[in-house]
Amino acid sequence: MLVDANLLIYAYVDSYRQHVAARTWLDAQLNGAARVGLPWLSLLAFMRVTSSPKVHAIPASAAEACDQVAAWLGWDVVWVPSPGQQHARILLDLVRRVGARGNSTSDAHLAALAIEHGLTLCSADSDFARFPGLRWSNPLAP
Repeated sequence: MLVDANLLIYAYVDSYRQHVAARTWLDAQLNGAARVGLPWLSLLAFMRVTSSPKVHAIPASAAEACDQVAAWLGWDVVWVPSPGQQHARILLDLVRRVGARGNSTSDAHLAALAIEHGLTLCSADSDFARFPGLRWSNPLAP
């Protein structure tokens, strides 16, 4: 599986209504046997959002955000998927097919990464449904 930033953010910030569900889900994945892909795009988005005073009244410090990322990377099941030789072809095809622009180009990158590695993308963002060939799941959906 490949994890989108929103699930990491919800699992970390207890003021979100999705916190308990996201934390329970993420803890189960980290304690499971399956590999958990945390791409740098998701990790950096986690750091950017959780440490932003524009987003949170009490943001995480840079050190706190870094410590959380380091803790996740320390789990045996966690790995950081990187783009491979087919990434550019898959990414550019997805961008063209769905007309991805602006912020949705980052979503296309995550989708391409998941497709290239044969992974299911886990996200609370239903916009991922528009990417052809992508297996995705919302673990917080009822």
